[in-house]
Amino acid sequence: MVTPVQDELVATRDAFRALMGSHPSGVAVIATADAQGTPYGFTCTALCSLSLDPPQLLVCAGNNGSTLPVLAARGAFTVNLLHSAGQRAAEAFAGPAAERFGTVSWQPAPTTGLPVLTEDAHATAECRVTRLIPAADHTIVIGEVLHTRTHAPAGEEPPLLYGMRRYATWPA
Repeated sequence: MVTPVQDELVATRDAFRALMGSHPSGVAVIATADAQGTPYGFTCTALCSLSLDPPQLLVCAGNNGSTLPVLAARGAFTVNLLHSAGQRAAEAFAGPAAERFGTVSWQPAPTTGLPVLTEDAHATAECRVTRLIPAADHTIVIGEVLHTRTHAPAGEEPPLLYGMRRYATWPA
């Protein structure tokens, strides 16, 4: 039998942030563009594989950010998995929206035409949105992977990680 949890046991925002911050994650930049071609994007550590058949992944996007409405309207996005030299990009896409794409090199992806961070990502995936699931202050975005690309020879640049409020790289 399951015992109900009492309301006073709900974690505070700071306690939950500390808990999740102690669990390192890979770092990605999620990118899309509006109908006029203006790029939008954000730094993301809430990313995981979902399905192999069909290939799907999920990302969590903040409801108050500028990217989610554009991503939903476009129906597509890129996932740029950052390598160890991509910390500058991670910081830029976590900062003010107006400065994000002006500080990184990018080009249109071959299938969707959406932004690929050419110097900061070791791999990318182009995705079509298959479902949006509201979840409190975020939205879970499920994307079917249409195309993947590795940008550097395997092992050349280790993945960028984030945890305990700092960036790190995968050990050699």
